[in-house]
Amino acid sequence: MARSMLINLLATLAGNASVALAVSAATVNTTSGILQGQIASNTDGVAEYLGIPYAQPPVGSLRWAAPVAYNSTAVIDATAFGNTCPANTGVTSASELQSTDEVTVTPQGVEIIMAMLAQADVIYSEDCLTLNVWTKPQTGDTAKAVLVWIYGGGYTSGTSNSTAYNGKYLADTEDVVVVTVNYRVGFLGFPGTPDPDSANNLGLLDQRLAVEWVRDNIAAFGGDPDRITLFGQSAGGSSVDYYAYAWTEDPIVAGFICESGTVFTPGTPVSAANAGAKWAAIATALGCTGTNTSQVTDCMRTIDWQTVMDTSMAVAGNSSASAAGISANFGPSVDNVVVFADYDTQSANGAIIKKPLLIGENNHEAGLFQVLLGIDDANTLTDAEWNFLATTLFTCSISERALASLANGVPTWRYRYFGNFPNLQLSTVPDAGAWHGIEIPTIFGTDLDIQNVVPRTAAQEQVAAYVRGAWVAFAKDPVNGLATYGLPAYSPLTASLLQLSYNNQTGPNAVLPAVYDIDCVVDEPLLALLEALGLL
Repeated sequence: MARSMLINLLATLAGNASVALAVSAATVNTTSGILQGQIASNTDGVAEYLGIPYAQPPVGSLRWAAPVAYNSTAVIDATAFGNTCPANTGVTSASELQSTDEVTVTPQGVEIIMAMLAQADVIYSEDCLTLNVWTKPQTGDTAKAVLVWIYGGGYTSGTSNSTAYNGKYLADTEDVVVVTVNYRVGFLGFPGTPDPDSANNLGLLDQRLAVEWVRDNIAAFGGDPDRITLFGQSAGGSSVDYYAYAWTEDPIVAGFICESGTVFTPGTPVSAANAGAKWAAIATALGCTGTNTSQVTDCMRTIDWQTVMDTSMAVAGNSSASAAGISANFGPSVDNVVVFADYDTQSANGAIIKKPLLIGENNHEAGLFQVLLGIDDANTLTDAEWNFLATTLFTCSISERALASLANGVPTWRYRYFGNFPNLQLSTVPDAGAWHGIEIPTIFGTDLDIQNVVPRTAAQEQVAAYVRGAWVAFAKDPVNGLATYGLPAYSPLTASLLQLSYNNQTGPNAVLPAVYDIDCVVDEPLLALLEALGLL
């Protein structure tokens, strides 16, 4: 009798504990403070911790300075996203997204563009260096693989406070911890200053400090600090790649996923001279002149950030165009510390983090830009010209980066994503297809949150689960996970380029890379190394 009562009591207590996990999130002690989070809505017990400061506010003397770690023992209410770093999105209201003679925007397309580009409901502030964590510690691995997301936005916009990037569904359906990071963008993040007492490439330095925070704290959330995968899209994908070349002495991360972005993207990075000229022009426009660089910086630090940002965009000739948020007017510049001038040479010299890489693009990257420019009646390119741009900016640069990885003996997978489902269709004329960024809500499972016009199809459910599973398989085991998942490693000489969601189907559907790379050229000295290794 007593034993039976004890078993029943233990069962009751276990049930109550399960209920408690479902209605409250555990308090987590971190280097930033004691975090009080919450259970994420529409999930089965995912705890979310939002707006966690990882760096001191970059204000006053810390504007245009390398980020400084934030340390505290105070209690932090981590139930709301932090401020968004000052940005210029270009798109400001749904009324701008009307169909024109050039483009017919779908109702869901309007909602998607507003959700992913407009940043309509955020609060801007220089005090913005925060990150967010989603975890489900009560199930699965006791030390989970970690996915750290770096958003895109052409280095002029972007925020972790985005419905598209909410990590709750990914943490709920897959056994991983998800982290998203705010970093400085635009002139405040990539100033090009010649002042030796300041710093450049601040957005990239912010990302590195955030990764260090994850390394030091993620175990408290049930994460594995030895299985951190850095992933990002567009400028976020390129940021991930810059990281792969910058931090060779202390990588921290176990793998990289670059979606539609790489250091080999034409026109990047900016030279120090060009970045410095832009800094000087903006300083002059702000009324801060002189030969003493420190005095110029001090003067600019006294001016409110809104004036600084507005002036910088005006000088860049980018103050009103709807393409502003996707422009590379501000971005990484060569400093030969974090950003280098010649990534072919870096690759040939082995100056790269030799950790596994998953890299790729979408089948119709130009679709997003055709829609955005068509809305402004500026869509003057022919289909052939759009295809040429997409091949040059994405296909060839991604091909070269994959080859750089192989030349260094790094396990590499390359994909091309074809998913084109009704609820993510931006336009009907032209058909935007698998546009730049369409894979993001598929991987995060946020397609029904960024639009509520069109439901999912059964095929979409299957494809999303398959593609998301590939990303997670890589994160859990970057070396072997994708091979176990059934995806062949990349080689330029075999049918190994993964056509994900080809005809909206699951499976690798692999083809020879030459199907898409026929017009691509590999530059020296990487070409010589590849030929010597028998890879070409």
